[in-house]
Amino acid sequence: MNLRTPSDAAAVSSGSVDLICLCHLRWNFVFQRPQHLMSRYARTRRVFFVEEPLFEDVAGPRVSIEARDGVLVVVPTLPRSYTPDQALVAQRAVMDQLIQAEGISRFVLWYYTPLAMKFAGHLKPAATVYDCMDELSAFKNAPAELVTVEQQLLRCADVVFTGGQSLYEAKKHRHKNIHAMPSSVDVAHFAAARKIETQPADQRHLARPRLGFYGVLDERLDIALLDGIAEARPDWQFVMLGPVVKIDPADLPRRPNIHYLGSKKYDELPAYIAGWDLALLLFARNEATRFISPTKTPEYLAAGKPVVSTSIRDVVSPYGDRDLVRIADSVPDFVRACEAALSEPPEPRRVRADVFLRGTSWDRTWAKTAALLDAAMADQPSPQPDATPSTQTDVTPSAGLGLSA
Repeated sequence: MNLRTPSDAAAVSSGSVDLICLCHLRWNFVFQRPQHLMSRYARTRRVFFVEEPLFEDVAGPRVSIEARDGVLVVVPTLPRSYTPDQALVAQRAVMDQLIQAEGISRFVLWYYTPLAMKFAGHLKPAATVYDCMDELSAFKNAPAELVTVEQQLLRCADVVFTGGQSLYEAKKHRHKNIHAMPSSVDVAHFAAARKIETQPADQRHLARPRLGFYGVLDERLDIALLDGIAEARPDWQFVMLGPVVKIDPADLPRRPNIHYLGSKKYDELPAYIAGWDLALLLFARNEATRFISPTKTPEYLAAGKPVVSTSIRDVVSPYGDRDLVRIADSVPDFVRACEAALSEPPEPRRVRADVFLRGTSWDRTWAKTAALLDAAMADQPSPQPDATPSTQTDVTPSAGLGLSA
């Protein structure tokens, strides 16, 4: 099966080392750390972003490849009838045939999910990166084997990055080449909110003050806190943006002053934040949030908004310690913190935030990871390609996996 690479994602040096990113998040889900970093790597090399498979009523495995933001997004589709073992066999064949069809000779494997080791661990990359953006084993419905598979990944990784300082502290003794690489911010993108006057149609009718939150609405959201502060201040309007994942939507608090406006594109966020009077970090304190480092913290600040957060460790330090974000956990304390934030003169805090964010950017974060990756590759001998292709005839059609651009 001959696969033609979309032309707009192929304008890179033929001598570049390709990058294959294995991610548990879909490219079009929420634009966050993987998208920021991979789209920057794609400026100088081919980047293949391999998503988890879709399971549909199809006769055999298929793979689509589409160029998005300069990245080649690879989406396997497998028959719904496949057992877990059959799915892994097919995913391994997808990787082998992707490398063959795209003429990938020297490449980096960049893991966001350790579980991808089960179908990519046989490959021979020039270097292996583990970008540990979250403690996935603490998330709801996480597979029990995640901890064991992560240990395997840490043994073979050449360089490890963590998405925040607390995650680094928890894992720094588990690898000799591990680096805290907190998520960053596109300051100019969110600072545009300070000058936007036209409001999105589904928000402009809401009364003021508006208190907003955007992000995935899942087990990390403090539902009781949201309900409590909305009940305590019925005159405040709460704008909640983002998809509902892993929790029952019926469990979300329903009050006249809570407005769930659904998912929004990354490019739309500044327009929504522009119409808020206060930005919120409504995270519960549980195992799933123990090591999180919310990207939205610097994004809210770049947009020029006051911020109130629960006591998430990577928010308390540095943002709370530097008086950039107010910290509160109980309903009464959170309400008082919001009242204080809404009544303060905005300019002194904005100036402090701007000074703090100066020099912070995804470009700089990417450059740091790139330098460490280059150093890791320089320490590695050139891998020899596996001359034996994967042969999985029990699930792979004789015509191949149907790779198509």
